[in-house]
Amino acid sequence: MTTKPRRPPSRLRSLLFAPLRLAYALWAALAFLAVGFSALALLAVLPGRARRRAAARNAARSFLWLAGLPLTVKHEERLPAGQCVVVCNHASYLDGPVLTAALPPRFAFVVKREMSGVPLAATVLRRLGTEFVERFKRTQVSSDARRLLRNAAQGHSLVFFPEGTFVPHPGVQKFHTGAFASAVRAGCPVVPAVLRGTRRALRPGGALPRPGPIELEILPPITPGAAGEAVPALRDAARAAILAALGEPDLTCCDDTARPPDTAPERSAQASRL
Repeated sequence: MTTKPRRPPSRLRSLLFAPLRLAYALWAALAFLAVGFSALALLAVLPGRARRRAAARNAARSFLWLAGLPLTVKHEERLPAGQCVVVCNHASYLDGPVLTAALPPRFAFVVKREMSGVPLAATVLRRLGTEFVERFKRTQVSSDARRLLRNAAQGHSLVFFPEGTFVPHPGVQKFHTGAFASAVRAGCPVVPAVLRGTRRALRPGGALPRPGPIELEILPPITPGAAGEAVPALRDAARAAILAALGEPDLTCCDDTARPPDTAPERSAQASRL
């Protein structure tokens, strides 16, 4: 009578695959540096924001391909041809590059003001027309909010991560209102979007990245209403659509004691409170 060979314990499997994971991490880091410095050189000399954003999009797509992170965009046709505000769940440091690769180059990203002090990153972001927003100083928060609303009224299409931060475990946190106030001010639709695969590929607080497929699904646009409660209603509708499509837990319904043990948020990844 023959017996099936035993599978090695998970700890042993981890030890066996550790050299492969390390080799992949080194390759991904080299790919990121090579593509990043090439893109930086192009962004420094290319005239026109549209050309620079197109170059950044091509660079992001090149990095994802080299890193073994194939990107699929579902229902891209749902993006309006005109102005809109895209709101997306936030799961990883990869989310920004993935959305840069996936969305047309007419979109500007809204990021935390702390990024304006990171030398190379700040240069790239400014050349791409990124909006920096303050999170803590109340007077600056109000000033940044007014600036975003003016830009939205002038026809700019924006991308927000309305959770403002991400955590290692699956789930959707509460949404801040800045994205939805901008859409109401501009009278343009909000387009919810769902990212899948980035948390697995580069887990917050995780040791090494992993290759694997990434998907961005564009959900049907939501048009703001005319009533005074349009901003919270728009926020809640977009969040409900993302929760339903993503299939992850609603983290606003749980207290800290109900969360998994590795729930400490990545403080340095927090975005605007807007």
